[in-house]
Amino acid sequence: MKLDLLADADAVAREAAARISAEARAAVAARGRFVLAVSGGHTPWMMLRALADEPVPWPELHLVQVDERVAPAGDPDRNLTHLRESLLTRVPLRPEQVHAMPVEASDLESAAEGYAQLLREVAGSPPVLDLVHLGLGPDGHTASLVPDDPVLGVTDTDVALTGVYQGRRRMTLTYAIINRARRILWLVTGGDKAGPLVRLCAADPSIPAGRVRQDQGLVLADRAAASRLAAN
Repeated sequence: MKLDLLADADAVAREAAARISAEARAAVAARGRFVLAVSGGHTPWMMLRALADEPVPWPELHLVQVDERVAPAGDPDRNLTHLRESLLTRVPLRPEQVHAMPVEASDLESAAEGYAQLLREVAGSPPVLDLVHLGLGPDGHTASLVPDDPVLGVTDTDVALTGVYQGRRRMTLTYAIINRARRILWLVTGGDKAGPLVRLCAADPSIPAGRVRQDQGLVLADRAAASRLAAN
């Protein structure tokens, strides 16, 4: 896994946008489309605003979600709410190019199965995502692969549901599909990520993030998050 250190969250966001744009152009040139999976978070919303100004081949891009909270449409807890504000109102993506997780469904198990089928239609069978953007929580979680949840052991499907975590159930991509991705892009900012970043870089399997494959990984971290790396 490669690690690039930048000054602050704004620099991380801008560099991430530039990297995604370059990956998109290369994927479209090679395969005719680019399938991007995005997570939530403050720095990612900055990244998506910056991405709107990058030279991205929008007509050939498909956007999917890494995870989503089970909450009503428009709820501020929803990643989709911020995704719309940060990117979708700024770029020429058609509705059929944006694939939101169906967390408003009455039958969430069936909805998760349906999303897994949609991913097969968009990205092949088994689906291979071109780029998965991930964050790192202070507790070592990534996506909604959270500590001590049965979702960590799911191996037979690409989309699963968690129990209640920080007040909400979640729908999430599983390790199975994340670890098939052509590129995994981590955005890690803030001093509360310093300890988990050390463990991520060590591929520590005791935290959920440490179980993600590293050979296709790139970590963009700010100085605060990397503060303990210099001491190791």
